[in-house]
Amino acid sequence: MSNIATREAYGKALVKLGDLRGDVVVLDADLSKSTKTSEFAKTFPTRFFNMGIAEQNLIGAACGLATAGKIPFASTFAMFATGRGFEIIRNSVCYPNLNVKICATHAGISVGEDGASHQSVEDIAIMRSIPNMTVLVPCDAIETEKMIFEIVKYNGPVYVRLGRSAVPQIFGEDYDFEIGKGVILREGSDATIIACGMMVNEAINASKLLKEEGINVRVINMSTIKPIDKEVIIESAKKTGAIVTVEEHSVIGGLGSAVSDVVSENYPVLVKKIGINDVFGQSGKPKQLMEEYGLTVENIINKVKEAIQTKQ
Repeated sequence: MSNIATREAYGKALVKLGDLRGDVVVLDADLSKSTKTSEFAKTFPTRFFNMGIAEQNLIGAACGLATAGKIPFASTFAMFATGRGFEIIRNSVCYPNLNVKICATHAGISVGEDGASHQSVEDIAIMRSIPNMTVLVPCDAIETEKMIFEIVKYNGPVYVRLGRSAVPQIFGEDYDFEIGKGVILREGSDATIIACGMMVNEAINASKLLKEEGINVRVINMSTIKPIDKEVIIESAKKTGAIVTVEEHSVIGGLGSAVSDVVSENYPVLVKKIGINDVFGQSGKPKQLMEEYGLTVENIINKVKEAIQTKQ
């Protein structure tokens, strides 16, 4: 099965959704070729709106369409959606609890050569801090499509974080995505790895190598960051006694912080966080950047071993 970027799957899912629902409209901020909303624009030109390089207007127009009974999907790069669009998202989308879906692509350092100005490593933290906002991060193309079809049925603000780089397929066509539920991909009792987005595949690969050394690790795909699945986190803390979180995002305010909140209040165990350690990104090839910032199978393995050693 070939690798597919979640942004590619998003573009295809929108077209499928558009065939089924006439109330779905799509907006973009002059980046439709990159966000892949251009596919929807070609198929449904009267239901697509290019707002130009004006992200606040992009979100504001989506709000207006939502109040008129449409289901707007607003897209641009994650840096601009959550950065330039923050005030409108807070005051015009989430405060009145409007049914707007913000699907931002090119998140994280895997944007690559575009560099720090375009590499959003703060977007999850920003979005999960806003009341009424649901925050989702699919790990592959299958989950992306299932997620898009699920959020159209959900009434309320949603932020979906999508990537530029192609990623391996993890789920089959029979997978059922559910908002607010983590998925256990591999079982184990020595430690738990909780990952999201493109780091889920790395977590799986790390667990396989650890298995060869006699270390059995539970792996969870936490594609819903908010509302997070407290039940599976607490269960994992009790069963394994140590957790390693892995995300292509700052260690401040993202998946690791959300998991730590749950653990500290319900069943305190060691949580080690792998992510961007309070620094900006830089220009480079995606693979080089992942290695530079420790988003690798090797680092996951080392952190798991450290966590197991500490709990003992």
